[in-house]
Amino acid sequence: MKKGSKAAEPDTNGTMSGAPRADAHADSRRADAPRKYDPEQTKRNILDVATQEFSAMGLTGARVDAIAERTNTTKRMLYYYFGSKEGLYQAVLEKVYGDIRALEQDLHISELDPVEGMRALVEFTFDYHDRQRDFVRLVTIENIHGAKYVEQVKTFKGRNVTVIHTIEDLLARGIAAGQFRSDIDPIDLHLMISSLCFHRVGNRHTFGTAFGRDPSHPRLRARHRAMIVDAILRFVKKDD
Repeated sequence: MKKGSKAAEPDTNGTMSGAPRADAHADSRRADAPRKYDPEQTKRNILDVATQEFSAMGLTGARVDAIAERTNTTKRMLYYYFGSKEGLYQAVLEKVYGDIRALEQDLHISELDPVEGMRALVEFTFDYHDRQRDFVRLVTIENIHGAKYVEQVKTFKGRNVTVIHTIEDLLARGIAAGQFRSDIDPIDLHLMISSLCFHRVGNRHTFGTAFGRDPSHPRLRARHRAMIVDAILRFVKKDD
């Protein structure tokens, strides 16, 4: 330090007077800079909110404005991605059916013993319907429409046939091991599993009114889960 020079001292903001000051506006500009736009994430957000809106209000009652508001987007952007309200509804149906089929594949049932594989499939189906109430409502709503919209989804049949292939493989391996009956149609079995798991959620209001017991009540969950698994395993089991 040169003689007579004054040492730099902290100013009231804690910076050193006499020293180069950082550009305070640079940090502000960085903070205010718009985040990188991610169109795929935006579409996922729209589908998540639209799933809730359509399951609660149905196709007719759902409002695109409400979906746009909750996703911080615009009605115009929703139409840009999905074409129309009906197109968005179809995309929701494609997503919810795709979700359950993908999770079924994640079970890797082909690697399990046939009996344990059947048990895992039924338990998963029960748990999914029990937790994913939006899925149950959307299936009910689309049945009211006579499957008019979901039949237009090109991937629908291809995605849903995977569960039938899974059941076909389970039955074939169970028959070969002498564990399962040989006269079971895989689509019929899928219908049986789905019906038992779907009914307790989809019909809980009318069932509860009629009999004074909500079949989807948490205190009944474990009992119903075990009952349905037992019913399916008894049905597929080969007579001794």
